[in-house]
Amino acid sequence: MAGSTKPFSKFEWLIAWRYLRAKRAEGGVSVMTWISLIGITLAVAALIITLAVRAGFRAEFVDTILGANAHVTVRNVATVNDAGQVSRVISDYRAKAEAIRQVPGVVRVAPLVTGQVMANNRGFNTGAQVFGIALADLKAIPRIASGDRIRGDIDDFDQGVAIGSGIAASLGIGIGDKIKLISPNGVKTAFGISPRVKVYPVTYIFSVGRYDIDSIRIYMPFEEAQSFFNREGVADELEVMVEDPEAIDAMAMDLLRAGGDRTTLWTWRDSMASFLHALTVEDNVMFVLMSVLVLIASMNIISGLVMLVKNKGRDIGILRTMGLTEGSVLRIFFICGALTGFLGTLFGVIIGCLFALYFDPILAFVSGASGGDVWDASVRGIYKLPAKLQVNDVLSAIGLSLGLSFIVTIFPARRAARMNPVEALRYE
Repeated sequence: MAGSTKPFSKFEWLIAWRYLRAKRAEGGVSVMTWISLIGITLAVAALIITLAVRAGFRAEFVDTILGANAHVTVRNVATVNDAGQVSRVISDYRAKAEAIRQVPGVVRVAPLVTGQVMANNRGFNTGAQVFGIALADLKAIPRIASGDRIRGDIDDFDQGVAIGSGIAASLGIGIGDKIKLISPNGVKTAFGISPRVKVYPVTYIFSVGRYDIDSIRIYMPFEEAQSFFNREGVADELEVMVEDPEAIDAMAMDLLRAGGDRTTLWTWRDSMASFLHALTVEDNVMFVLMSVLVLIASMNIISGLVMLVKNKGRDIGILRTMGLTEGSVLRIFFICGALTGFLGTLFGVIIGCLFALYFDPILAFVSGASGGDVWDASVRGIYKLPAKLQVNDVLSAIGLSLGLSFIVTIFPARRAARMNPVEALRYE
């Protein structure tokens, strides 16, 4: 009869459930079971929250890069003219832009004039980087043309300049105010080059979500920038946007051929390579650390099961003398441990997912309760700490927790199955 027993039969589940809910006075270990359950729940929830925040931070950071910067910047190799001056300006920028625009996968090509200036308003000063760009090209930059924190009308761009919200805050400037721009490379005179100083009305204030961009960037109409920086008839670089920024490396050779012999490329991956690599390393380290936390929580199952096996020695002996096989005893105690791990994982997934989905209001509450902003944009680069819940991350947490719970359960379950019924009943 024992040989005909099917694995994980109903009676095995009934016995395991009875052991789990037994009171300590009855030889149960309900306290240890609860400790194991709570430990796994918190560990799995912490793992899911960490993975969600990690994914959200990476997605937000990359989105601000791709939404406010060129996917590829096309420049000329620096050359020295007869006067000994080093130059890398693009004189045939219109023809080069049209050639690059024909490359499959290219969405937009915009000529730019760039330069560094000192921005001034009523005694306040800050360094800034100016980008001379056409209105149509400016409106095609997603993070510049739209957003919840923009001020002014982008269609008025040709009547003045557009500045980042960080510059506006540091200089105390609003829409319609004047900003003074001072360039060290100005007018050539008999006594040398004198700084160029000009005042522009602020017609548009943007916020791309990156502190290091909003605090230094100014956009100026393209023709005005050519005049201001002595770039008449030329451009400094070409800003290229593509359909699939992740596949930019595969397009590099086509872009180089279209640009010509003196062309060099600087992709968004090149500009953020070290930071993206650091994020990848941090992701792996955090996953390992949180996995150790799950392992520690799972080890509590061993303690609970060892105590349960010790307290249920008499029951094991009686069941074995009644014909219960070693396999049935092993499965009963395996169910006890696995069920604890399964329920802890389930509750942890629910808590972790809810925390990730409502992360913004929770973070706002923590900031309010602590009396300050727990997320400093000037240090971390982006204005908010987002959480992005991904199916793969949740499945990884579930697989890790269940796998560890099932593995650690086997050892005390085998100890119970190999218990000699004679020894178990000797002193009963």
